[in-house]
Amino acid sequence: MTSASPSRSGIGSASKAGSSATVAERGLGARFRGWVQRNLPTRESFESNRWLKPLASRILHSSLWRMTRRSVPRGVALGMFTGILIPMGQIPASAVLALPLRANVPAAALTTFFTNPFTTPLLLILYYKVGGWTLHLGGTTAATAAKTAAVDPGWLHWLAADYGLPTAIGMVICAVLGGILGYVVTALSWRLWIARKWRKRSSERAARQIDAA
Repeated sequence: MTSASPSRSGIGSASKAGSSATVAERGLGARFRGWVQRNLPTRESFESNRWLKPLASRILHSSLWRMTRRSVPRGVALGMFTGILIPMGQIPASAVLALPLRANVPAAALTTFFTNPFTTPLLLILYYKVGGWTLHLGGTTAATAAKTAAVDPGWLHWLAADYGLPTAIGMVICAVLGGILGYVVTALSWRLWIARKWRKRSSERAARQIDAA
């Protein structure tokens, strides 16, 4: 009898820990959804944006806001590209570029938030490392490229400095690769989600048929 009591308390503690973890996960999910709702641009914000007013009627077209298996991956890819390559005005740029690409505007706008004051320092280091590796792979060092371009005393000279040129090259490479990776991951996730949804519907339909029989 005495040995059963600790086991019951252990089970109770484990169940409480599990429920606490579930509540914490739900809390994180709720906070994330709240953050998305607060920061995700709305149709009204796009309509009132002075830079987008000439194109507002086209950007607000329902086809650019519909969640489909093609438009959402395109939106994520576009958001990755503009988020890396365009330091300011990322959301308006994503909205304008969504027109010819037929990308989902909310997905593109939301994806640009991966570049923020917390991630920017790490991303800049990544750009510099990728650009430096690319220059070294091509047989050119950053210092050599800087000396070659030093004839221009303007912004090109700064761009070709020890850190500017590798960072700029790495930024372009990461923007392209990030767009491709974002598209592939989102398209695959979308397919998996649809497959899981269909399996759930099939199992529910089979369960109803068994109950009816």
